[in-house]
Amino acid sequence: MNTTNQELSAWVTDVARLTQPEQIVWCDGSQAEYDRLVAQMLETGDLLELNQQTHPGCYLHRSDPQDVARVEHLTFICTSEQDDAGPNNNWMAPSEAHSKMDKLFDGCMRGRTMYVVPYCMGPIDSPLSRCGVEITDSPYVVVNMRMMTRMGSAALQRIERDRVFVKGLHSTGELDPERRFIMHFPEELQIQSYGSGYGGNALLGKKCHALRIASYQARQEGWLAEHMLIVGIENPQGEKTYIAAAFPSACGKTNLAMLIPPASYPGWKVWTVGDDICWLHPGDDGRLWAINPEAGFFGVAPGTGASTNPNALAMLNKDAIFTNVAVTADNQPWWEGKSDERPVKDWQGRDYDPANGPAAHPNSRFTVSIKNCPSYSPESEAATGVPISAIVFGGRRESLVPLVFEAFDWQHGVLVGASMASETTAAATGATGVVRRDPMAMKPFCGYNFAEYWQHWLSFADKLDRLPRIFHVNWFRKDEQGRFMWPGFGENMRVLEWIINRCSGQTDASQTAIGYVPESNALNLSELDIEPALLQRLLEIDQQNWAVELDHIREHLERFGARLPATLIEQQDNIAGKLS
Repeated sequence: MNTTNQELSAWVTDVARLTQPEQIVWCDGSQAEYDRLVAQMLETGDLLELNQQTHPGCYLHRSDPQDVARVEHLTFICTSEQDDAGPNNNWMAPSEAHSKMDKLFDGCMRGRTMYVVPYCMGPIDSPLSRCGVEITDSPYVVVNMRMMTRMGSAALQRIERDRVFVKGLHSTGELDPERRFIMHFPEELQIQSYGSGYGGNALLGKKCHALRIASYQARQEGWLAEHMLIVGIENPQGEKTYIAAAFPSACGKTNLAMLIPPASYPGWKVWTVGDDICWLHPGDDGRLWAINPEAGFFGVAPGTGASTNPNALAMLNKDAIFTNVAVTADNQPWWEGKSDERPVKDWQGRDYDPANGPAAHPNSRFTVSIKNCPSYSPESEAATGVPISAIVFGGRRESLVPLVFEAFDWQHGVLVGASMASETTAAATGATGVVRRDPMAMKPFCGYNFAEYWQHWLSFADKLDRLPRIFHVNWFRKDEQGRFMWPGFGENMRVLEWIINRCSGQTDASQTAIGYVPESNALNLSELDIEPALLQRLLEIDQQNWAVELDHIREHLERFGARLPATLIEQQDNIAGKLS
């Protein structure tokens, strides 16, 4: 395969001259190509075959023990002006970054194959999709990109038609943590990653393109690239409402994307459009329309089990690649939370010994096609996307933040998203109750200054007249004994129903200083054993402590200096005034 796109052809030639590979392979995305690469990695030991009777088409990859997660401190946004990257990003001047990376890439593919991977983020025929090309020396990256994107000949044809594409250059290098960088050049639509084979650092279509570069593209082009799930809720009458939701890690994002309604909701269905990334485009009808730019899941394995997320567990029985999980005696993949079995080999291939820590790495992963998911929505392939009725923000807060509240309007909703936060635990930070702000769950992923990102969000109020309503949820309130007050998981359907009813004007709400909360009888609590007094506590607004929270929010916002939109301070002052 070659290309008629002269810019792409010249770039591939330049990269080959720099990296000096033994051979160049243009990837076509075919099943035959995938099978060849899997066979090759089985021969080299880069993949291990799992039990093909219980898990046909499933394989295990063990990464270098020092290469198991994203490296945020080595991830840079390289813009001409430092203020354009903002205090939310690590910054490096483009000239310095290019010089540093050119030295690392020089000759790095000698004796290796250079794979040219054209891909499309989003349905191939959707005007909302955007394309990229990743050059890599990792066959593991190629097979994962085939699952995670629309990769191959069709994507190349679109690139040749559109002519615009994101350039991604990746090499595993020597896997030396001291020689590992992930550079983003938004003004050049370019990504360079060296020294890591881990998914978030190496699968450049995912966080690097679909969020960091795409968020910059979206601002230039008038749309939004967000770290959000997309889920469709269908009522017994067959009416579907689509919701986009943003949560920091460990807040139930994947569980919500694949939620199974409780038995008390007969006839209701939940459809998974996406679990991680959402691109929102203005429609001619005044609404925001969303696509999931990905074609697969790159999910965290530990904690995924029959009680927490049966849909996720069910989709992992075939055609999946597992990274850094453990294995059982009969060679099935295993991780903490999957079953009561005892593994025999841990994620590093050692005989399992609890003294060595968890059997599966805490950040062990699975890669699988979204079509494997039992709740998969065919609308994932809709060229127009799906219309979004509600945007939901959330965080893990043991106190203060109610189970659910609705923003007063779009501008207030942007403040809610800009100030969202989660509390950390002693195990993670050495201190409990430490609030970490993670605006729109985009702290590690926004490709430019948060202040201008919030201004971009605010600008949609002047462009669209049917914007989604904005909500905030908190499944994690605890009582004095440290017990969760809300059951969570499938029972979150009750909150989603209230949100849907608010969007369609079918239910009232009580106005508080921070937003609208459900009236006492507005949540469907049938067959749920919860006392009215407990529900009241879940929805109460502690005005005194909220006043303190507003002070902290203001401090957080003022970090962004002169570029901060005045509207956010006005919204903050408005809420503070209602609390006084």
